[in-house]
Amino acid sequence: MGSNPRTAPAPMIVEDWDQLTFRVNREAYRSAEVFARERGWVWMHTWLYLGHETEIPNPNDFKARTLGGRPLIFCRDTAGEVHAFLNSCPHRGTVLCRENEGSTRLFQCFYHAWTFRNNGEVAAIPDAGAYESTDEFRASMGLRSVPRLEIHEGFVFISFDPDVPPLLEHLGDAADYMSMIEQQHVGGMTTLPGTQLYGVRGNWKLAVENAMDGYHFAPTHNTFVGYLRESGYAVTDDNQYAYNLGNGHGLLVLTGHGGRISMIWEPRFGEDERIRTDAHRAEMTQRLGEQRAHHVADESHILFVFPNLLLFDIEGLSIRQLEPVAPDQTDVRAWQLVPRNEDPETRALRMKTVVSFVGPGGLATPDDIEAYEAVQRGIQATAGSGLPELDFSDMSRGMADEVKGVQGRSIDEGAMRGFWRHWVDAIGLDDGIEVNGERPASFLSGRDVR
Repeated sequence: MGSNPRTAPAPMIVEDWDQLTFRVNREAYRSAEVFARERGWVWMHTWLYLGHETEIPNPNDFKARTLGGRPLIFCRDTAGEVHAFLNSCPHRGTVLCRENEGSTRLFQCFYHAWTFRNNGEVAAIPDAGAYESTDEFRASMGLRSVPRLEIHEGFVFISFDPDVPPLLEHLGDAADYMSMIEQQHVGGMTTLPGTQLYGVRGNWKLAVENAMDGYHFAPTHNTFVGYLRESGYAVTDDNQYAYNLGNGHGLLVLTGHGGRISMIWEPRFGEDERIRTDAHRAEMTQRLGEQRAHHVADESHILFVFPNLLLFDIEGLSIRQLEPVAPDQTDVRAWQLVPRNEDPETRALRMKTVVSFVGPGGLATPDDIEAYEAVQRGIQATAGSGLPELDFSDMSRGMADEVKGVQGRSIDEGAMRGFWRHWVDAIGLDDGIEVNGERPASFLSGRDVR
């Protein structure tokens, strides 16, 4: 990509409004240089999803986590305040916390036994008399906090850039869809213990595309679609839409097949769940009003928050966090978000439903992983072929409606185009996008659900 950090030999995106085409350079998925630029420009200069505060519900709870390749300690101190520290001893840089999770007041480095309180203060330095005995020295050797940490509706975000805009400014319209999740139940939501961790042999952006791509649903998930049809459910994209929420965030609104535990009842959930669902819906309507309750309960949402958070608010509610490891390797961490106060029967039904579709062994996720690993393998076919015009992926579906001002459907690719436009700006390439023809003055984005 050249020595000048803001130039590139070829555009990453070619957007043509005369031909109604939108194409993405496949180097975006393969290039080590693009990956390094993402680490430096995106992961170091925007808000990143770290975890949910209910993962560390009690004082002294901690989790070890990695974001942007940087090991971190995500913890709640003895006084109850949430922190994110670099998981690196300030003395010599050793990884300080070597357990994945637990509860502790102190973190002690195994190398030289320097010890730190869970609020970051130095607790003990062996043979401290060998050092200058001043408060300034001890303060300078405390744990390194990440520059910024903010929480919205229990979702904890951090930034390695102290000058990043406030979190709510970054979230924009996505913030309200996160509020809608918290509003689903009067007692709020909590994560279940345990993390589903799996590696995917594909670029992280393919996971984003997959989540924002309703076009693939019927052919890729043919087994699940067949099950729905045999169970008497229509599989259609009627009244299902895709929205660009700005700042690279995207949303799919899905209504084609219902079945949401405690929201929309289906015969497969049983009569007891119907009674519970009716009661919950009446409470929700009274608490939120009819219109808000409709948006919270009657629609399934797949929300992407740039760059590393996916919320699947469908049959169950799954949080997925993306951690790029290499251009062709991504780690995915997933958690289940459930009502704090839920009776055991409903909880059991919820988990059965979740694992049957969006769990790592469900009817959907293995199909999706195979799809974007197949893309990663397949795009090698046009790499360095001498025909660079062939080395692009097409994401034009729905542009004809977009130029007319018609809201894009969930089976269109408008949400992906919004992601890519933001991405090319976020990685700092002034000439990363080539626009031909007359671009619409504005793109249809979100909607008023308040």
